[in-house]
Amino acid sequence: MEFDYVPISQRQPLRFPDEKRVALIFTFNLETWDLVKDTDKPYYAGGPALLPATLPGNVPDYPNHTWREYGQRVGIWRLFELFDELGMQASCTTNAVTFERRKAMVDACLDRGWELLAHNYEQGELLTDYAHDKQKEQSVIDASIEIYEQHVGKKPKGWLSSSLRGTLNTAGILAKHGFTFYCDIMNDDQPFMIRTENGPIVSIPYSNEINDFTILTRRGHTTNEYRDILIDELDQLYLEGEKSSRIMNVGLHPHVSGRAYRVKAIREFIKHAESLPGVWFPKREELADWYKDNHEAHFPNQLGNSN
Repeated sequence: MEFDYVPISQRQPLRFPDEKRVALIFTFNLETWDLVKDTDKPYYAGGPALLPATLPGNVPDYPNHTWREYGQRVGIWRLFELFDELGMQASCTTNAVTFERRKAMVDACLDRGWELLAHNYEQGELLTDYAHDKQKEQSVIDASIEIYEQHVGKKPKGWLSSSLRGTLNTAGILAKHGFTFYCDIMNDDQPFMIRTENGPIVSIPYSNEINDFTILTRRGHTTNEYRDILIDELDQLYLEGEKSSRIMNVGLHPHVSGRAYRVKAIREFIKHAESLPGVWFPKREELADWYKDNHEAHFPNQLGNSN
C-alpha cells in the first residue's frame, strides 16, 4: 500500500457535483463483540472500557459489555427514529457477526436503503493480530465478505477495519476483492487514491477525532459542547470548501450518541447542516465512484505507474 504526500495547498481545487462544498457522512458503527475470549490476557468486552478495571478475556465483563449492548437494544433505534424524522441516511459499518447475532439492526438499515460497509468479522478481533500472517488476515476478510454477501445479496464495496487496525496488506487484499474504497487512513479532509499491488482503491477517510466516542467518552465533553464541536468543524470546512471541496465524517456509536440526553446534539447539528446549501449528503460508495472518475483533475499522477 502506497500513497503520496501531497499537501492540500499543492493540489488542484476539488469540485464536488453541483459545486457542493462539503460531503457530510454520518457513520453508524453496528459493532458486535464476544462476551468472552479464550485467553487470560486482558480483554475489554466491547473495546475501550467505560469502567477501567481490566479483566482477563475468559471472565465476563458485564458492565462494559452490556454498556455496548444498550446501543444495540435501545440506542440505535432512537437514532433510526431521529434520522427518519429528519429524512436523513447514514453509512453503517457492520461486523459480519452482527448479521447473525444482531440481525434486526442491519435489517433496519437494509429496509431504509442505507449503505453498509464491511467492518471485520467480530469487533474484538483486529487485523493487526495478523500483521505478519497475510493468509490469516486474508481468511478474516474472506469470511467477512462471505457473510456480508449472504445477507445483503451483493459484495461489499467499502471497508473499515475494527478499531481502524488495518495492516500493510489490507488495502491490497481489498483491491483484489474488488472493493472501491477503504476508510482506515484518516490523514485528510479530501478523498485520494491509494496504490496497491492489486490496483488502486479510493481512500474515503473515517475520523477518530470527529467521533462521539472520542468527544464524549474519552474527552468528557457535554452534549452541548459536542453539538458545538460538530457545528464548528462543519462551518470551517464549509468556508474552506468554497475554494476546494472537503469531506466531513461523523462517527457515531449507538451506545454513545444513542443515549436519550445526547440525541438533541445530533438533531441540532443536522438542522444546521441542512441550512447550508453547499452541503452534500452522499453515500460513501457514491462519493468513491465519483472520485475514481475525477481524481486526475484533483491532483494528477496519484497512481504513478500502478494505474
